[in-house]
Amino acid sequence: MNRTFYYTLLYIVTFLSCFATKSMAGSGTWSSNIAGKISYKSSSATKAKKDYNGKLFTIVYLENLGFEKLGKNTNAEDVQWLRDNGFAVIELDYNKHSKAVSPYLNSDIISINAALNSGSFCGISNISPKRAYILCEGYRIKTDVGYYKDDPTVYNYPDHYKTTQGDSLYMDIIYPANADKTVPTLLSFSYSNSWGHKSSSSAIGENAHMRMYLPYTLAGSTFYDSILEGAPARGIAWAIADNPKYCEWGQGKRTGGANKEYGSISTNPDAARKVKSAVRTLRVVGNSLGLSGEIGIYGFSRGSTIGAFAVGDRYVADFEGYGNYPEVSSAIQVAILGPGVFDYTLLADGFTDKNEYKNGVKVWGELKTHKDVWNLQGANYLCETNASAPCLFFYNSDDEKFYGKTADAMKETLDRLGVTTALIKDHNSGHCVPKDETNLNKIYDFLSDHFGQASGIEEIGLSPKEPTPNPSLKGREIGKTNIQGIKVNSFSKGVIIKNGKKYLQ
Repeated sequence: MNRTFYYTLLYIVTFLSCFATKSMAGSGTWSSNIAGKISYKSSSATKAKKDYNGKLFTIVYLENLGFEKLGKNTNAEDVQWLRDNGFAVIELDYNKHSKAVSPYLNSDIISINAALNSGSFCGISNISPKRAYILCEGYRIKTDVGYYKDDPTVYNYPDHYKTTQGDSLYMDIIYPANADKTVPTLLSFSYSNSWGHKSSSSAIGENAHMRMYLPYTLAGSTFYDSILEGAPARGIAWAIADNPKYCEWGQGKRTGGANKEYGSISTNPDAARKVKSAVRTLRVVGNSLGLSGEIGIYGFSRGSTIGAFAVGDRYVADFEGYGNYPEVSSAIQVAILGPGVFDYTLLADGFTDKNEYKNGVKVWGELKTHKDVWNLQGANYLCETNASAPCLFFYNSDDEKFYGKTADAMKETLDRLGVTTALIKDHNSGHCVPKDETNLNKIYDFLSDHFGQASGIEEIGLSPKEPTPNPSLKGREIGKTNIQGIKVNSFSKGVIIKNGKKYLQ
């Protein structure tokens, strides 16, 4: 069966099934792919939050699942908390069904996101495609955590925005509340773009907070992505951040340059600075939410190109010390990287007709004479020693050829350095993410294998035992501070644990 037809049919069945018992009511049944007909209950927010277009913030809350509930509040308490924080809530009761576990649950996540993207699901209508989330029971959400103040002169778009002080970039963190153990977090940089407002009359325009925009992310017609929202079924929290390219996709120009010079590419040092600040922000804020401080990256498409900057350990002075919490480590423990561009220098070989290469020449200069600049635009160059993070790559051979070419190159670099890697190749066709149970298990197993190797928060850079200078802070006196309960010395030591050995980050 044609894949697009299959998922279209799946969406129609999912959408209609919500009205099988009580149309637009507060309760009824929904047809789960894994558990048959299950009960739902919908409730409005105590005081509804709405997006720029007046659509409702919405949570689909999956309860009575088939695995350990980490958050120790009752479901009623968490649902009320979500409602009090502005969300309409749809509760789906799995009644402890044996298949309400990973990776089978991912099939329902795909169907639910397709329905949410339509704007109506199980008694709730007018759903925001930007602010709809699926939470496993016991989890809560912290929205709009600022992680970096954008520089509007990098992309100079739109015209009004480039004359402002710059917006904040944000992330949302989904975490088990009141849990009796800490868990790691999987961070994704959106493959949708937020960007600045076009009108001076609007402080926050219609294009802000696009990180969860379902048509371009989890419910996109080719993506049907469930990896992030399925992670809690394996004991992992998750977060999604605005893409560092704070500009409409395909737009952007240098100061004094022509429109659309950047096209589909982002640029450093801007992107790498934002990635590092996002990791540090998640580490600090996550600690205040009871998370372990261990962070993995999940990336797909433009989000993979960006997220990969967190993998390597090469010190680049121009990337360090910018944004939030510069005294905290930006090291990650593991990465899952889908198709992205990890080495722009390789695009010159047989790919000169591709816009990525042509745009690179415009903004970075000719490769032959500016190779040092080109190197810094890709994550492969940043992998210098075996302190780089373990990576699982995935792509399909019939996707754009440069995706496989640069993934193979980065994997070869990490293999040569002795860093653990894995590859899922040809899991499907085209530009998409794995959906089958075998490959989903490979992804979650890879995460589990590399999370949990640090013995405590002190070993990942939050509360160092002794003040060892981080090269990025050398010569800069930070002073003793207290960041949301985390004691920080004059200089912070960021350490990652690999194969029983400590590596200074």
